[in-house]
Amino acid sequence: MDLFEFAASQQQKATPQERYAELCDIVHRNNQLYYAQAQPEISDAEYDKLYREIEELEREHPEFITPDSPTQRVGNDLSEGFHKVTHPAPMQSIDDIFEHKPETGETDAELVEFYQRLSGSLGQTSPRVTIEPKIDGCAVTLLYREGKLAYAATRGDGRTGDDITANVRTIKNVPFILPAGAPELLEVRGEIYMPSADFDILNAERDADGLPAFANPRNATAGTIKLLDSAEVARRPLRFLAHGIGGYEGPALRTTADFTDLLDRMGIPRNQPVIYADSLQETRAAVQQVNILRRELGYGTDGAVIKLDDFALRESLGSTARAPRWAAAFKYLPEQKETVLRGISIQVGRTGVLTPVAELEPVQLSGTTVSRATLHNQDEIERKDIRIGDTVLMEKSGEIIPAVVHVVTTKRPADAVPYSLYDAVGGVCPSCGAPIAQEEGQVAWRCTNFACPAQAAMRTTYFCRREALDIENLGGTVAEALVNRGYITTPLDLFSLTVEQLGALNLGSDDEPRRFGEKNAAKALAALANARSLPLERWLTAFGISTIGTVTARTTARYHRNLQELAGGEFLRLLVQLEEGVEQYNTLNPKARANKGADKDTLLARQAELKAALEATAAPYTARGYVTLEADGANKLKFTNPLGSVSTRKLLAYFNSTAGQSVLQTLGQLGINPVSAGFVENMNNQAEGPLSGKTFVLTGALSRPRPEFEKMITAAGGKATGSVTKNTTYLVAGEGGGSKRDKAARLGIPVIGEEELLTLLEGGSL
Repeated sequence: MDLFEFAASQQQKATPQERYAELCDIVHRNNQLYYAQAQPEISDAEYDKLYREIEELEREHPEFITPDSPTQRVGNDLSEGFHKVTHPAPMQSIDDIFEHKPETGETDAELVEFYQRLSGSLGQTSPRVTIEPKIDGCAVTLLYREGKLAYAATRGDGRTGDDITANVRTIKNVPFILPAGAPELLEVRGEIYMPSADFDILNAERDADGLPAFANPRNATAGTIKLLDSAEVARRPLRFLAHGIGGYEGPALRTTADFTDLLDRMGIPRNQPVIYADSLQETRAAVQQVNILRRELGYGTDGAVIKLDDFALRESLGSTARAPRWAAAFKYLPEQKETVLRGISIQVGRTGVLTPVAELEPVQLSGTTVSRATLHNQDEIERKDIRIGDTVLMEKSGEIIPAVVHVVTTKRPADAVPYSLYDAVGGVCPSCGAPIAQEEGQVAWRCTNFACPAQAAMRTTYFCRREALDIENLGGTVAEALVNRGYITTPLDLFSLTVEQLGALNLGSDDEPRRFGEKNAAKALAALANARSLPLERWLTAFGISTIGTVTARTTARYHRNLQELAGGEFLRLLVQLEEGVEQYNTLNPKARANKGADKDTLLARQAELKAALEATAAPYTARGYVTLEADGANKLKFTNPLGSVSTRKLLAYFNSTAGQSVLQTLGQLGINPVSAGFVENMNNQAEGPLSGKTFVLTGALSRPRPEFEKMITAAGGKATGSVTKNTTYLVAGEGGGSKRDKAARLGIPVIGEEELLTLLEGGSL
């Protein structure tokens, strides 16, 4: 018996109770990933299959059931960082019933069973029910007191939820104040969701920025409503629809029509359509009608919700520990079809990110013809082992977004080879021919050319933003119009524009023109004139060099008087030289395994010679406190790079590149040589403080702007840098910050929150 046969035999020997325990562990873990972290590892269909197996085992062995069983409790989405709200009435989940494939019998057999069970419980032949789309969003409750929004909260564990009022107030279709005649207390249950078209745009932007794409609109929504920065939430296209009621004090509501009429009078958006059915046959027909109608809704749905219409009858049936007995969600099978992947084209995004796009043999799917689908990045292609010529199984996420589910490997052509984006484009940008590079810790390939035409609009927007050169009125739409109409090809072309050119700029279409106007043009040119004298750190930020954000730009400017000195590269080259020299010195350690058997005296002599050379090279900079070079145990040296190894090499590469040299030449012609506002001649003269000797990196969504925290750290004698290295003392993390968290974990760097940082700033200890 080989290993695989042995493993299979062990699985076959598992008792029902062992299998039940295993399934509960898997479902509990995926509940945590789905509800609390918005990062599911399995599809909804895979989850439903596992959950159904648990239900079957519980029917056969009711003695297995405990209060912790997934069937006895709702998913828990409680998160740290939010105040908690106790729901006036429990927020429950809803039981699923499933559509089956035709070969298994009636496709809606479980729907028939549910309706007949409902009839039997009520003693009625044909109870009236409602049927409406099941929104694939995040459950939320809005509580209004005397017509004013008191709070909004997530479902949480069903009894206690997270207070997300600040985030919900950014959702445009949620009313804060209800019109006259509002009930004294009205708790509306519903879903926050993201329209599919907006989700597609958001994912395209994340692809362009080299960020991981969201798996689906529901994931994007769940991640957004748990952000601690409501300003960032406001930039996400969220919407709300009501579908149920919780606590209530007002005129009696007898039926669904009473409730929907109340919502309409109060101006609260609600789930539609709501179809009424007075028999089993009408219910079955309505469920199929919803399946057709939902494709035109413009947001993700995955089923139809069937509810008893009469509220008094609902009350009589009551609920289980997890879900009401008077409702069920019929889950549709996603429509999937096979087609052939004819090729992979590459799009260059606004930030230079290269995105692979599947070119498909056209196939009809969920009512539309699908011929293209984004593959996101090289990692996604490798994970699914997608090759040109493959037959792939396609489906539409939420019935809207086409996606490759998997490859049908049994139909793979014999000559199909693994796909390499780098090889496909020959290592150069399809837009401008410049080299492409893959950043450390990122999955995306990116064009390195500052002057790449495909990036011009985004580069210009970035160049003009507040943290960079703060050019009033030249972001977003205006930048795109300037590029599209041929006024500029790089951000530095802005300095050559005239009031007449800018004023006449058409921001609209040729059919419906909209002029920028002379007043706006004058303001923009005044801001450009002011930008000429902005400090070095602002210009470094504006260049958009990879890994050089506001923190690293400010740090870099502390070690250089002006741009020309920085671009000359003397200090940057020294840092690289010292890093490589120290690494070489440490490899000469006689105790190193690689040097086993080597002559110890020879190694020590070479170390001494190298150390003397390094100390001599570093002397002018160690004297000023710019770098440290010191013994770190026997026969080892420790070197501290204040800019970080990656950022140092990025800066050096940028100023040595053709694009960088072109920027320097243009700035020279414009007479611009930015001077550092934070240059420190001698770091040894810095003031002491509670954070002296400590280095911090900030990541994720924080309650205040990062520059504010950076100033507080610097004022207390500490350093705020942009990259996590072995010299980082603490990573201060808000919501998100995945890659920096991962690196901190690998290096053993402690991760703290804002409260811990404030404790340190006040002189306390952790």
